[in-house]
Amino acid sequence: MRVLLGAFGDPGHAFPMLALGEALVARGHAVALQTWRRWEEPGTAAGMTFAAAPEYQVFPTRERPLKPYAAAVRAAAETRPVVRSFAPDVAVADILTPAPALAAELEGVPVATLVPHVHPQLPPGFPPYAIGARLPRTAVGSGLWRATDRLVARGLERGRREYNECRARLGLGPLPWLHTGLSRSLTLVATLPQLEYPRDWPRWLRVVGPLLWEPPGERVEAPPGPGPVVLVAPSTAQDPEHRLLRAALAGLAGEPVRVIATYNGREPSPPVTVPGNAVLVPWLSYSQTMPACDLVVAHGGHGTLMRALACGCPVVLSPAGGDMAENAARVDWAGLGVRLPRRLCTPRGVRLAARRALGRTSLAPRVRRVAAWIAAHDGGVRAAEELEAWFRRGTP
Repeated sequence: MRVLLGAFGDPGHAFPMLALGEALVARGHAVALQTWRRWEEPGTAAGMTFAAAPEYQVFPTRERPLKPYAAAVRAAAETRPVVRSFAPDVAVADILTPAPALAAELEGVPVATLVPHVHPQLPPGFPPYAIGARLPRTAVGSGLWRATDRLVARGLERGRREYNECRARLGLGPLPWLHTGLSRSLTLVATLPQLEYPRDWPRWLRVVGPLLWEPPGERVEAPPGPGPVVLVAPSTAQDPEHRLLRAALAGLAGEPVRVIATYNGREPSPPVTVPGNAVLVPWLSYSQTMPACDLVVAHGGHGTLMRALACGCPVVLSPAGGDMAENAARVDWAGLGVRLPRRLCTPRGVRLAARRALGRTSLAPRVRRVAAWIAAHDGGVRAAEELEAWFRRGTP
């Protein structure tokens, strides 16, 4: 196949698409990747053709208001030459990256969707996505959540209307379904089935497992001595004040643990106090460092969470934004870690959460089973196989 991949350039969206691209190239397919320029080198090094995605304001601000999807219309027009030049058989677009999907459709190329996190479409009676509420345990609880269905539907209907107006500006017909970012031909959900609430899945959706990729980095050793190793792995995009990093280093200073912490290139100001049982570095390789850890303290970004579970590490998650609250709720529901609400992200809160996670004997065996599942079910291979089968069927 010739496959065009398109993704927003933030790590949570670019990294899973890079992983998918590598898997497709390894299976002999020709792949073009359109994302931000910062990922050109790893894309081309993996054997992909690189196309720089347009980078400009996407969301409206008070100073620079934008019509809904105005950036997508502009980016789709700029992406059409990329599609024509590469001539793909199929295209795969990230759920938050409509431009390559729209451009491919304009050029008559079948489009699949990649969801780089848990599936955002939830059935009636489930809590709304991303608010951080767990699946209800009783019929009464489910009935209470059903009261929110109409409100959620209104928001989704508004999104459909705005997206169809965008499509009309490009000369495309309207879509009849809600969640317009999900291809009804094929949607690949790159998460763990163990984190998905039980439900009936539509025929066009596949949960393929996590797509793991990271840039090169160094393994960091824990301070010498006995005691469990705790890795503090904050978000690269959230928490600009380093609230979690500061709370974790202060809260774990007197604990019988050894701490590895990173600020992921965003140097804290004012500087963070590093206790004697900790080491703080600007960057590190999660895949090389996490296997020697006993616990990961993080905000709950999906990529960091998947890497921690793949390495057999229980987690403490203190959500900061985006889908982190949803991820923390799923981890709590699946018994794979401890959820720490943002209001409790204090030295004492982190200390107590870490004690609870390290002391709960049921966590480690569950996480080891999940790690074994990930090792036996390569998400990139499964996603590539689903794309191949879809192509052989004639890509409806």
